[in-house]
Formats: sequence, C-alpha cells, structure tokens
Amino acid sequence: LEQAHAFTPDLPGTLQADLRPYQREGYEWLARLSQWGAGACLADDMGLGKTVQVLALLLHRAADGPALVVAPTSVVANWIDEARRFAPTLNVLAYGGPPLLRHELLAELGALDLVVTSYGLLQSDIDKLAEIAWHSAVLDEAQAIKNPVTKRAKAVRRLGADFRLVTTGTPIQNNLIDLHSLFGFINPGLLGSLEHFRRHFAAPIERSGSTNARGRLRRLIAPFLLRRLKTDVLDDLPERTEITLHVEMAPVEAAFYEALRQRAVDDLEAAPGDGKGEGARRLQVLAHLTRLRLACCNPKLVRATEAPPSSKLAMFLEVLDELRENRHKVLVFSQFVSHLKLIEDSVRATGIPYQYLDGSTPAKARAERVAAFQAGEGDVFLISLKAGGTGLNLTAADYVIHMDPWWNPAVEDQASDRAHRIGQTRPVTIYRLVAKGTIEDQIVALHRHKKDLADRLLQEADAPARLNAEELLELLRQPID
Repeated sequence: LEQAHAFTPDLPGTLQADLRPYQREGYEWLARLSQWGAGACLADDMGLGKTVQVLALLLHRAADGPALVVAPTSVVANWIDEARRFAPTLNVLAYGGPPLLRHELLAELGALDLVVTSYGLLQSDIDKLAEIAWHSAVLDEAQAIKNPVTKRAKAVRRLGADFRLVTTGTPIQNNLIDLHSLFGFINPGLLGSLEHFRRHFAAPIERSGSTNARGRLRRLIAPFLLRRLKTDVLDDLPERTEITLHVEMAPVEAAFYEALRQRAVDDLEAAPGDGKGEGARRLQVLAHLTRLRLACCNPKLVRATEAPPSSKLAMFLEVLDELRENRHKVLVFSQFVSHLKLIEDSVRATGIPYQYLDGSTPAKARAERVAAFQAGEGDVFLISLKAGGTGLNLTAADYVIHMDPWWNPAVEDQASDRAHRIGQTRPVTIYRLVAKGTIEDQIVALHRHKKDLADRLLQEADAPARLNAEELLELLRQPID
C-alpha cells in the first residue's frame, strides 16, 4: 500500500486529450489502486469526464493484457467512439452480432485490445467472457448492478480480472445495499456477506442513524471510492437553477384525482391482512400510487375516454411557447413512456420541431437523433427518464423540464446533467412540474430526505430509511390540498 501510494504515473503518451487537473488526479488515483491490486469506484458527479479518466488508465495498463468495458446498451456506441478518439492506439472491439462471431472475437485477445459490450450481452455470454483472463474490467454506469441478487449482478461477479473498476455518478440510488453490490464486484468480501452488511451497516445507519456504524463504513470504503462534485472542481461550468412549477388542477380534474385516491384507500383498508406479507402488500400500495401519479400527469393515462383535460399539459405548452420565443432549446423528461407519447402528440400538433427517444428507439436511430439535436434540428427533445437519463451529451439545450417527479432525485439529477455538463456554455434552468396538493407534492417532500444519499454518507450525515407498506399507505391517505 505504501509503494502504491508513492507511485506517480506519467500520462500515456498516446492519450489524445488534455486532462483537467482533477481528471489528472483521478487518473493517478486509479493507477495507484491498480498498482496495488485493489478495485476502485470512480463516483465523480455527472458530466465530469469519467470516461476519459478511465481511458487514460486503460492505456496505462494496455500493454499487459486485454481490457473489458461493460456499459448500458445506450452508451456502448459512445464508449467505442470516445475510445477511438482519445485512445487511438487501443484496438477497440465491439462485442456484438451473431454468437459465433462474438465468440470468435474472444479467441486471440492480447495486449492493447479493448472489448466493449453491453450488460445484456455480458449476462447472455458470461460463460465465455468469464473464461478470459482480463487485465482490466470496467463497469460503466454501474448502478446497473445495484441489486446484488439479480442475474446481471451475479454474472459480473464471475468475471476474472487483475483490476476491477466501476464508474457511477450515483453510487447509492435507493439504499446502502447498492453500495454493497458495487463493492461486491470491485473488492469482493471487503464489506462482508449481504446479511452481515445489512446487520452491521445498512440497518443501524438507515433505521437508527447510527453514527458509529456510519463512521466504520466510511473508513472501509474511503480508500476505494473517489467522488468529486461539479461545484467543487469546475469553475467554468455555468450556473444551474432549479425551479418547481406547481400546477393547479382544474376543479373537475381535482375531483377525478380525489375519487381515485379515496377508492385506493378503501380498497387497501378493506383487506389490510390478506396474508400476502409485507412485500406483496407494498407492491399493492405502489400499484395504487402509480395510478395516482399517472392521473397527476394526464387523466387520459387512467381513463382513456371522457377524461378531464390535463392542467399539467396545458402549463407545459405555455412554458414551451415562452421558451421557444426566447430561442431556448429544451429537454423534456418523463418516466412514463405513455405520458411522453401524449406530450409528443401535442408537440406534433403544434408544429414544433422535435426529437424523440425512449427505450424502444434502436441504438443507431438514438445516436442519429442526438447528433441531429446537437446540430440544431429540433427545439425540443422528448426523452424517457430510464432510456435517456444517462450517457447522453445534449449541451445544445439550456432548459430541462421534468414532467413528473420520480421517487429518487438522483435519477432526475442524472437526466438534468445531460445538459449541465462539460461543454455547456450557457446557464441551465431545470423546471419540475408538480401537481399541487397531490401525491407528487409528497414525493418532492420525500426528496429532502433522500437527496444526495451518497454525499451524506461521505459527509457523516444520516441516510434515509426505506419506506415500508404502511408508510406508503400513509401517502395515499392524504386528500388533495
């Protein structure tokens, strides 16, 4: 450890990028851990250039064996493009196509080879990929393995590599188990078994706010986790402003919502002890909450015919008209594809030029639409939160509109950072449209308890408890304000 700490690597001579000082520090930190043989979690804030730091590290290690990068399908092409741009001496290999061709690609891997694949293909081909003696293995957007019991998380843990690295802007999205899953890949055993971790760390910190358990966990993970925030390291990033726009429901729409809410409460309280257990009960409550959230977005999402008009859609169109008059470009996010489709219908009807992206958009079309928007084709980019919340550079936009609040504010922040990142030269404004006095208002209130969970752990602050079924039901019991 002392030898690794004293190790100061030079930047690879073939790296075609000028690293900012904090990026150079990140590269050196990664190189020291790889020299030691320990795994690393690069948890820099969104938009700070984690990819170029990793590529510098992969170049540094390339001569000693092949490397593997696993990324969400949506950002595989971006990884390949940036690797060829910043590290042209690497032999970048896209792992895809028919099974026979994929498997042939693995036959003669060696120094300078960089294989890039998706989490889906890794899970399908883990038997083949686990046979390779990787010199380096990288998981990008590693929140993809936040649940340690999934097939995906189990598959990545089978990879053999001399050095393991994960990158993520949100090392903790939901609870501390996310952190255990990441460390289960980079440094297996460091945090103990899952049950041990729950008993000694997750439960005391999340339920009891134990400062002792939190301090012990911080000391364990600190040497292996590097996190810098944009506000700390970027003096030249433009200002970011967040504004919540409260939407006042029309009387008929409010009555529609209230009827749904009361029916949900009646249904759930009529059978409180059906013997299905806490997990099933929680899912039942969440299903009712989802219907209420859809009603807040647009009543048509709950009742296809004779639904009252959407006050939120009306406000959105007003805001959009004003922004376009002032020549602003806008990213619009919704977590519900069905909601995004209704917004698309309205945007198209007004003749506003736009781009659209959701989980069903093919990778090639996705890249083309991003490039088109960056080139000025379209005033609005409609994006589903899950499909477009990570891995996109959309600095042509200087306004972001979130049409519906998600339970986890970190996911919204990731989406907003598609515009507020390196390369942005204008101030960025983020609007959140929230139906006043509804379940959406309560979700935004919950954000105060969940905001920046990873940062609170690192800064010795309390982590929020996970809501159980009864706490979720209490959300339903609140009538419209």
